[in-house]
Amino acid sequence: MTIKVTFPDGAAREYPRGTTGTTVVEGISKSLAKKTIAMRWNGVVSDLSDALDADGKIEFVTRDSGSKDALELIRHDAAHVLAEAVQELWPDTQVTIGPVIENGFYYDFFRKAGPFTEDELRVIEKKMSEIIDRGAAFTKEVWTRDQAKDFFRAKGEEFKVELVDAIPADQSLKMYKQGQWIDLCRGPHMRTVKDVGQAFKLTKVAGAYWRGDSNRPVLSRIYGTAFATKEQLDAYLVMVEEAEKRDHRKIGQDLDLFHFQAEAQGSVFWHPRGFTIYNQMEAYIRRRLNSSGYVEVKTPQLMHAKFWEQSGHWGKYRENMFVVPDVVPNTDEEGPVFEDVGDLLALKPMNCPAHVQIFNQGIKSYRDLPLRMAEFGCCHRNEAHGALHGLMRVRQMTQDDAHIFCREDQIQSETEHFVHLLYSVYGHLGFDNVVIKLATRPEKFGGTIERWDAAEKALGDALRATGYDFEIAEGEGAFYAPKLEFHLKDAIGRSWQVGTLQLDYVLPERLNATYVAEDGSRQFAVMLHRAILGSLERFIGILIENHAGKMPVWLAPTQVVVATIVSEADEYGQKLVNQLRAVGIRAELDTRNEKINYKVREHSVQKVPLMFVVGKREAEEGTVSVRRLGTEGQQVMPSMEAIVSLLTEATPPDLKDKAQAA
Repeated sequence: MTIKVTFPDGAAREYPRGTTGTTVVEGISKSLAKKTIAMRWNGVVSDLSDALDADGKIEFVTRDSGSKDALELIRHDAAHVLAEAVQELWPDTQVTIGPVIENGFYYDFFRKAGPFTEDELRVIEKKMSEIIDRGAAFTKEVWTRDQAKDFFRAKGEEFKVELVDAIPADQSLKMYKQGQWIDLCRGPHMRTVKDVGQAFKLTKVAGAYWRGDSNRPVLSRIYGTAFATKEQLDAYLVMVEEAEKRDHRKIGQDLDLFHFQAEAQGSVFWHPRGFTIYNQMEAYIRRRLNSSGYVEVKTPQLMHAKFWEQSGHWGKYRENMFVVPDVVPNTDEEGPVFEDVGDLLALKPMNCPAHVQIFNQGIKSYRDLPLRMAEFGCCHRNEAHGALHGLMRVRQMTQDDAHIFCREDQIQSETEHFVHLLYSVYGHLGFDNVVIKLATRPEKFGGTIERWDAAEKALGDALRATGYDFEIAEGEGAFYAPKLEFHLKDAIGRSWQVGTLQLDYVLPERLNATYVAEDGSRQFAVMLHRAILGSLERFIGILIENHAGKMPVWLAPTQVVVATIVSEADEYGQKLVNQLRAVGIRAELDTRNEKINYKVREHSVQKVPLMFVVGKREAEEGTVSVRRLGTEGQQVMPSMEAIVSLLTEATPPDLKDKAQAA
């Protein structure tokens, strides 16, 4: 009995049923076989040793391809090597789980002697290197549950026994050996531990509750990372070091921009300097939206639970919503009583259902479309405390949210319009490296395949019309429709998924968002959910880290400090500050009795872009000495010339473009 195996170039060959991936690749090329570490069989990454029992498509995963599959395999196997190393060094240590995560991997351990130390990481690394050099092969066995539980129980591995019990009954139980060491794992793995290579590093130790439950034992979590080459690892470690210097939380504290505190988990306390940046960003986006045909609205934060039931969020998203009783507080000992949804309200986690309510007020005609509706909507999401991360992940956020209600024949043109706007905004904000991903139909989806095909074609055609390259994210679309994701790279090479455009047929139908078509019939509008920044909080965090706190002049909280050298220049300094503020420049005056070098250093630490230094001579001649952050020396020029020059530099980029076009 034979099967047909189809290769990426479309060619196909027949093989005996049960042929392994190893046999297939070795039959093609010995050199390719040496590079190959796994295969993608019918879209699923699998062990090369797996038997092929039906017709299908095969792709080979090579170690040095730089692919996501290859990197995840290297890191997955590195986690197994870590666990083996720990148990060789401390045999009484219990291993639990060790997944691949973004930028690396971790493994959780239970050690009676207590958590691991940073010094012990170097010892573990040395042992890992020895294990990799041994080059033991990964071999897979399928065990019964009782067999696995007896094995782990005999070793005193009670955490593994619990994991075996948690595996669904319809899933096979796989055990992977590497030499004498064995672990419970779903797989897949590379051929041998030698394929991990020596480009790895253990990065830190942390505590973690077993299964995330604070009532369970505390485990010792060891984090690490691994790459295909030493050069890639070194570049990553340099980036991490630079990222630590740029941590927006530390910069935010040093520059007095914002703070967080336990009494308002996940919500930002904006200080005056930070709120200046926030307001400048909001004003900039508002101008861009106004000039691009958007109308701005404002919708309630608290809305009835029945409303969220109708939209579908109550059933699918309730655990992430803040729910409050719709009652008047009283002093009764028993307190308020509510029994069903009719007594509940929820803080909105997103703006889209409320925008549909505005769209539904009055009858809409096909001539009214597209309708581009925007809101700086304050939303709340009940994120776990442990997931919160400064401005990057909060519970209260303000989105630069907008929804485009359009006809189906307008999807392509509206997508083009949005993509051009987004690229213009990112360019103004200093991000020129943008990757677009078109996320296509997932395995489970709503609607018809014909509608999906049409929607994917419309989005793809729109992207091709813009001239921007894009990638296909196969199967990563939303349940209701395909979407576009916009990933940008910052100054140190990190990628951030920020902008998005999601095509939605479902919500307009659930909430009855219709318009009168040209033939007089009622049709459901198509809804495009779109954001450029995502949330102001997160994007400002990205900007702070991208610029290491040295914001562009138009965004800087203080754009210039006028610093006097002698008291005789104080009056002249105040006059300059008054002139600067009169033309909209954010200026401060420093007349303290300190040496000028001290003032320069202090304001440089505060990332003030410019200083106008004035002494007795400058006061007499009507000049200023201009010092620019990050440069040596100074430039003396007439005060009005310096003000005009600064005014030009401090003009937001959209207004600068508008002035140049006039």
